[in-house]
Amino acid sequence: MGRAFEFRKARKMKRWSAMSKAFTRIGKDIVMAVKEGGPDPDSNARLRAVIQNAKAVNMPKDNVERAIKRASDKNLGDYKEVLFEGYAPHGIAILVETATDNNTRTVANVRSYFNKCNGNLGTSGSVEFMFDHTCNFRIPAEGIDPEELELELIDFGAEEVFVDDDGILIYGPFESFGALQKELENREIEILSSGFERIPQVTKALSEEEAADVEKLLEKLEEDDDVQNVYHSMEE
Repeated sequence: MGRAFEFRKARKMKRWSAMSKAFTRIGKDIVMAVKEGGPDPDSNARLRAVIQNAKAVNMPKDNVERAIKRASDKNLGDYKEVLFEGYAPHGIAILVETATDNNTRTVANVRSYFNKCNGNLGTSGSVEFMFDHTCNFRIPAEGIDPEELELELIDFGAEEVFVDDDGILIYGPFESFGALQKELENREIEILSSGFERIPQVTKALSEEEAADVEKLLEKLEEDDDVQNVYHSMEE
């Protein structure tokens, strides 16, 4: 098994842990997808992916349809994706993905979390290079040979394919998302969910007390409504 497998295993219990938070994230993703490519999922690949993710977290269909309709309103402001980089205590690299309609507020909040938890908010490019930006797809395992599928999808960017309790997971570089999505759809393979993750190239082991210092910062960041995802280089 590769790094993607270990990363997913470590984060599995934390991702989308709060249902209300998951719905908020999906809602923002819908707005950004509709603003970018329109309200028709048949012609908007990004919106199709978000709808699949909504189903994966059991978001009611009515909620999804309302979000699409609301996002189609030209008077509705758009969300901007902003990446923050910095260090938690004990030299742990942190990446914070946000989706915000008020960048001034988000910058102030994120900076305050780093300051209060003895971290340092860095400049653009100071940490991002330490993480591999990946895309992933989850599909049903029934009737599919993962080793055979991996060989067939290599030409479309797949780098790692493995099975877990939730099905088959396919990982590739961020840039391969469109090609992999299109190929899976062409093969009429159901996509249960998809997304992007940033996998640390190197992780650092901490003592229990040191890890607790880092967790304080992670919790504050993850509780913020503007924050979509938080990634770090602490060994889990």
